[in-house]
Amino acid sequence: MEPAQPADRVPADPTPPDGQPPLPPTAEPVAAAATAAPPVGPAPAAEPALVAADEPAGGRAADEPVGGQPAVVRPGRAEKSRSERSPKDMALSLLVLLVPIALLLAFYRGFLGGEQPTTVDAAPAYEQARAANVFPVAEPTGLGSGWRTVSASFRTVDDGANLRVGYLTPEGRGAQLVQSNVPPERLLPAELTAEGQPQGPADLGGANWQRYTGRGNEQALVLLAPNRTVIVVGDARDNELRELASALR
Repeated sequence: MEPAQPADRVPADPTPPDGQPPLPPTAEPVAAAATAAPPVGPAPAAEPALVAADEPAGGRAADEPVGGQPAVVRPGRAEKSRSERSPKDMALSLLVLLVPIALLLAFYRGFLGGEQPTTVDAAPAYEQARAANVFPVAEPTGLGSGWRTVSASFRTVDDGANLRVGYLTPEGRGAQLVQSNVPPERLLPAELTAEGQPQGPADLGGANWQRYTGRGNEQALVLLAPNRTVIVVGDARDNELRELASALR
């Protein structure tokens, strides 16, 4: 007895039994895997992935393709530009800045004496000039309360010594009193510039004062004495310069 043959194999001996016609060989069974028929027409394109512009998918950039397909960018929420702020917003911002500045200015002027000139005591400078005894020293007396002394110094130079006292007049203008034993030919150009020229005498109680032009809008009164020169110069009015020169004693 021959061993059993597998179901998918052809018997080794195809000879039929006696009296029977020969049988054709049996075809091998084919696997019963059904294949799908190809679709009719072009295949539909895959739907592109939607990616928000402000939220990339999977850590990719907003314009990076996803799955081989171009990404469709969805517009994100637009931010309001600074240049699009309304005039009201800009006015409020300026107001926030200006209020502290105004408060500081009010405190500076009201409590700290802001814009008030710093006054000095001219007595030490007059005492130094008298102690040096290089020229007679005159000092103004009887000036009104509106006159304020803002500077005072006494210094020796190569060819003499200078006493300078600066004043602020009642009208808020500047005037300077200069007393020196420096020769006038060097002192006057230094104090009045080279363009300073005499303009005629000035009647001040009989003293030999001369009117001079000065630098810019300044004018001067000059007293030429044998052992000293006195200059009253500044942008103050003529009557204020005369008041200061007449007060010298």
